[in-house]
Formats: sequence, C-alpha cells, structure tokens
Amino acid sequence: MKSLSFSSIFICLIFSCGPREKVSKEVFEEVNKNMEVKRLLEVDILDEAMIWGDSISIEEQNNLIANLQKAIEDGGLENAISYCNVNASKIVEEGLNNPEINIRRVSTKNRNPSNKPDEDEAPILDAYAYNVENNLQTDPSIQKIEDGEVYLYTKAIIFPGGICQNCHGDPTSEVSLGVQEVLKEKYPADRALGFKKGDLRGMWSIRIPKKEVVKRL
Repeated sequence: MKSLSFSSIFICLIFSCGPREKVSKEVFEEVNKNMEVKRLLEVDILDEAMIWGDSISIEEQNNLIANLQKAIEDGGLENAISYCNVNASKIVEEGLNNPEINIRRVSTKNRNPSNKPDEDEAPILDAYAYNVENNLQTDPSIQKIEDGEVYLYTKAIIFPGGICQNCHGDPTSEVSLGVQEVLKEKYPADRALGFKKGDLRGMWSIRIPKKEVVKRL
C-alpha cells in the first residue's frame, strides 16, 4: 500500500472535520512546513549521492592504479596486462563495502567487452565525448534512473598519457610488440589503442540506490 503524501493528509484532515469545524492556521502551516522539508530532503539526498559518488570514484581509481603499479613492478607491462585481465573488475567490486552499489568503468573504445556502455550510460558517455572534442567542461553528473529509486553517478576518465601510453598508445610507435602479443591473447576484440593525452578514455559509472544514500543522512 502506498503511503499518503503530505498534501493527501491535508485533504483528509479537511474532509474529516465536521461541518462546523475548521482546520487551524497552525495545522495548515505545519503541513506546508513538512511539505517544504520533504522537498529540501530530496535535494539533500541528491547532493549526498554526488558527494558519495565522487568519493567512490576517487578511491577506486587510486586503488586500481596502486594494484597495476605493483603488477608492473612484479613482472613488467605484460604481467600487468595479465593481472588486469583477471583482477581489474574484481579490484573495483571488492573495493566497496556495500554490495548494493554497482560500479563500472565503461568506454566505447573498450578493451574488455564487458565494459561496453548500456542504454543508460551511452548517451552520457556521448555527451562527455562531445565536451572533450569541443574543449568544454566534463564535470561529474548524477541522474535519477529506475523511477527515481537509483542514482547514476558518472565521471569522465581523461587519458593521462605517460606510462599508460605503453598499453593504450599508438601501436606503431608506443606499444611494444611483446605487449601487443599479450593484448591480442587476452583481449581479441581490443579497441583501446591509439589514445593520446587528453582523450576521453571512458567514464566511471556508479549506481547508488536512493535508500542507501538516505541511510547516510
């Protein structure tokens, strides 16, 4: 059974009164006050979801980089590719202490086919691509999906260049033959080559249930 809204409760109050009874000014003002608080809370929930999404994306990015750097130190770039192939998604998922939250890295130039954007993510990723191509801001954003019960937080991933060129740069001059052989073995449908510093690599996609955000407030 759906709960009554404040406005519905107010209507009920009016019609539950007898013909000679009136709803007091105090009751009227209290109902309006509660309705205003409800609207403000929705804004607070949205703001908190944005803050939480920012925190998660930063933490997971740092966690992923740290693990990849260790893999490189342990066995070079080829080892890092093999490690990433098995563990990248696991690193991201296990970094969260909340199984209700879904976090992904998606790209139209994906290395792993599972990182292809879905119907909710694709238009946002296209918007980020347009902004990058036209030197516009690529700020994080948050959308309501699933009838407003889930917040979709997204943040563009801008290719940093540097050491990342060794696995994602120009295959004719920056990616060694040894690395290319491992990539072909691990990712036969690899599309994540040819990136230059400043390109859009993809985006973080984090689905946070509204009820989980409310618990934090």
